[in-house]
Amino acid sequence: MNALFLLAAEAEEQPPLIPHPDELIIGLIAFVIVFGFLAKKLLPNINKVLEERREAIEGGIEKADAAKIEAESVLEQYKAQLAEARHEAARMRQEATEQGTAIIQEMKAEGQRQREEIIATGHAQIEADRKAASAALRQDVGKLATDLAGKLVGESLEDHARQSRTIDRFLDELEEKAEAAR
Repeated sequence: MNALFLLAAEAEEQPPLIPHPDELIIGLIAFVIVFGFLAKKLLPNINKVLEERREAIEGGIEKADAAKIEAESVLEQYKAQLAEARHEAARMRQEATEQGTAIIQEMKAEGQRQREEIIATGHAQIEADRKAASAALRQDVGKLATDLAGKLVGESLEDHARQSRTIDRFLDELEEKAEAAR
């Protein structure tokens, strides 16, 4: 215990917050050694890593700016292409409308032509039927008239040429009277 008392007595002579000069020198030497080691070995690695990070960040920012500029350029190209596509679609719609109108006009003209053709064919058919009916009627009327005249006269009127002339003359007179009456 004596040693403890001696140490306590020595400790009382020096203030507790101020270190002993021997400890101060040893601590200072240890600090210089550790600081020198850190400055020689660790600090260049730290600076190197910090520089790489700074370059990576700056490169990333530059790449981001370049990507942003490229994206804006591509966006403008897409907008231009979209506007061009819209213009082309409008032009195609206009062409389709014009073609549709032209087709409708052509179909109307074709329908009108076919209608006129059908009407002309109908008129020709009616005229042919009328002539055929008229000829058949002339023949039938002539035959009946000669038969009747033969019965009235009491003899046969079989001479075809004479019979045909008489019938034609009679029917022509009837037609003239009918036209005059109109």
